Parts: sequence; structure tokens; C-alpha cells
Amino acid sequence: MTDALRIASYNIRAGLGTDLRRDAGRVLDRIAGLAPDLIALQEADFRLGPRPAALAPALIRERTGLVPLAVGQGGPSIGWHGNAILARPGLHLGRVERIDLPGVEPRGAVIADIEGGFPLRLVAVHLGLLRHSRRRQIDHIRAALERLPRRPTVILGDFNEWSRMRGLGRMARHFTLVTPAATFPARRAVAALDRMAHSGDLELRLVPVDRGRGHQPSDHLPILAEARLAARDAA
Repeated sequence: MTDALRIASYNIRAGLGTDLRRDAGRVLDRIAGLAPDLIALQEADFRLGPRPAALAPALIRERTGLVPLAVGQGGPSIGWHGNAILARPGLHLGRVERIDLPGVEPRGAVIADIEGGFPLRLVAVHLGLLRHSRRRQIDHIRAALERLPRRPTVILGDFNEWSRMRGLGRMARHFTLVTPAATFPARRAVAALDRMAHSGDLELRLVPVDRGRGHQPSDHLPILAEARLAARDAA
């Protein structure tokens, strides 16, 4: 059993960089540089029509060594409401639940049980722009999790919360919030929009990310952490 997993999250803005050029290759090079075992992507699909993937699965494998997990419903998309999960070979998808989230904008989350390492549940999210919607969405996600058998859990993604003090209390009552350095806007980041939260049976250690120079592959920076079972649960 794997003792630790490198888990990342990245809002890739469908490959649109800060220079307003769309370049899937540099997004994938950025992902490869993180060397993650698992990464949750936001805005991984285009919004219109059948929501085609911004990153071709074959190119993902070629440039990163990762494989898209089947968290969507088929077709040209690799995600659900733009949420996608890439995994290194040897990690695979068990139970998956796709959730439509309430709010002003169309939003969704993916609850994915990951097999092949230690027992892990990833909840990939891209929460709404309005705090009222985000609070309802957090309640909705928590209710969905409470219906499932308990499993070490990480919630990660673009939380869209600008405040470090307010707005995520509903999540903090049940999970430990992890707030990395500011990730948005990528060239002069001032807001920690991208975050993680984990259950008490996990330990998460943030891993510093090279913030790069010049134009970025997306308007967000990625975040990265090392996850392992808490000592009492690993025994």
C-alpha cells in the first residue's frame, strides 16, 4: 500500500494563458512539473455545446504520464461541470458520484473513491462566485458525503473564496481547511482561491510550488500537498 500520495489541484481555464493564448501543451508541462499522483482540474472542458475536453486524453498521457479517470458521462468531455481528475497508472476509480450543485450558476462536484493506494476519497469542486451560493453548495456536498460510508477524504479545487477568515465556516466545522499561498491572479497572486480540506483521519502537508515567471498557462496557479493516513489510522 502506498504510504503517501502527492495530490494537486489546478484551475486550467480551459488552457487559456495570461497572454490570452490557448496552449494545452504548456498546461500539461506545468502539471508534469508538479509530479502528482492525483490532480483535480477545474475548467477542464469547454463550456459550450457537448463540452469537449480542453486537454486531449492521449496528449495528457504523453506529456504527464497521467490518465484521466472516467468521472464524466462520456462523450468528448473528460470531466463533470469542468471538474476532471487525472491519476498516475496504478491508481484507479472505484465509486464515483456526480453532483449538481445549487446556486445562481451551473456548478457541479465529483466524489471519487480512489483505489490502488491507501483508501482515499477525492471531492473535486469548483464553487460558485457568490458566497450565498457557495454556502449552499458546501451544505449540499457535506450532505452527499454523509450518505456514503466513511472514508479518508480530501475536498479540493477552486473554492472561489477571497477571504481567509470568512465564508467557509460550514466546511471548517467538519474538515480541516488547508490554505496555500495566493493563487489568483497567476501573475500577481493576491487571493487564495484554490484550497484543500481534509478529514481527521488524514494528514496533509503543503508542498511549495514553483510560481514561475512571465506569462502563465492559466490565470490560476496550481496547489500541491502530500497526503497520508493519520498515524492512528495507519497503524
